Amino acid sequence: MVIDARSGEVLHAENADARLHPASLTKMMTLYIAFEAVKRGEISLDTQVRISQKAAAEPPSKLGLRSGQQIAFRYLIRAASVKSANDAATAIGEAIEGSEAAFARRMNRTAQALGMTRTTFRNAHGLTEEGHLSTARDMTLLGRHLFYDYPEYYNLFSRQTTNAGIRDVSNTNRRFLSDYPGADGIKTGYTNAAGFNLVASAQHGQERIIATVFGERSTPARNAKVASLLDLGFEKAATQVAVRLPAPPNYAALPDPAAGAAPGMTVVKISRRPMARPLRGTMMVASADGMVPMGAAGAATIDPRARPEDLVGEEIAREVVTRLSTSGGRHFGINVGKYGSRYQAERVLLKTALVELGTLDDALRKVVHGNGGYEANFVGMTQESAALACRRLAARDIECSTINPG
Repeated sequence: MVIDARSGEVLHAENADARLHPASLTKMMTLYIAFEAVKRGEISLDTQVRISQKAAAEPPSKLGLRSGQQIAFRYLIRAASVKSANDAATAIGEAIEGSEAAFARRMNRTAQALGMTRTTFRNAHGLTEEGHLSTARDMTLLGRHLFYDYPEYYNLFSRQTTNAGIRDVSNTNRRFLSDYPGADGIKTGYTNAAGFNLVASAQHGQERIIATVFGERSTPARNAKVASLLDLGFEKAATQVAVRLPAPPNYAALPDPAAGAAPGMTVVKISRRPMARPLRGTMMVASADGMVPMGAAGAATIDPRARPEDLVGEEIAREVVTRLSTSGGRHFGINVGKYGSRYQAERVLLKTALVELGTLDDALRKVVHGNGGYEANFVGMTQESAALACRRLAARDIECSTINPG
């Protein structure tokens, strides 16, 4: 399956609607919901998530989380997107919805709202399970939504390595990212039942193509097939195409979950915790992942709903994993221009982060509105890293000026 990401136009399709095992492509939906939950204020990036026995026991690929350990939600997102960690994916689902079953229901509801008509999820990680199926068309659609609905997060998928709290992890897609010009995501998947899957995106100039392959026999064969599909897409795509943003998830059109409840069953609707309001005179600032922290909400702890295996009398030692982005004299920043809209500024920040990962990986993104425009800034940097970033960006003919504290 090949599409022009700008318009959604299908450029090539072959068996695009065959229902197959998605494997870890599933985590694209897990991450989409994680981004959505942060945006809605259901959870913050700094929330400490306690790891359940179920999450800790997931088979590889995994981060190596231990039952009872606590870790910041941001690191679970990094581990799931880059390492494709199954334990992190399960922990994300439990943190947001309380249980794997409840999270799977949300995954399916979100899939329906996005128009993924031939997809059914049973878990958050993608390990083979009866009825857990999707299609190349649906996963391509989801990839496009990830890019356009949450551009501030998209750099996660292009990272060769990242800090996942308890250790650094490498990208499962690093070969393709290194080998194909302009490739910047999105997600690999493999199980014995699924074969080798990949949803890939690449940009050449103003053209962006997304291609999806299911069921290849090896990593080299999968990468070669996707490369040929991307080449085909760039050959067919028009040079000038108006960007048509995908429609947001249409939850309003879905049936009320209570309507499908069995006789005698009570469906309880829970109001989500509202997004914390920034204090007067402060701003919500995107983190190094491009994720918006809940500054006023604090670093709460999320504990998945009690399960039988968790009901033991022994006290489990807690390990808390977190990091302060502004420690170590990180009071400097850089400015990469002023733009006519917030969207333009956010897009420039995203693109700049992608071309200068070395110095901007731990910087915070911040859009400041004032004086007739939207300034695109990276903040939370040391004086040395800010100066180095500007030198490197200037060498690429990218506008840059340093921001001093005060």
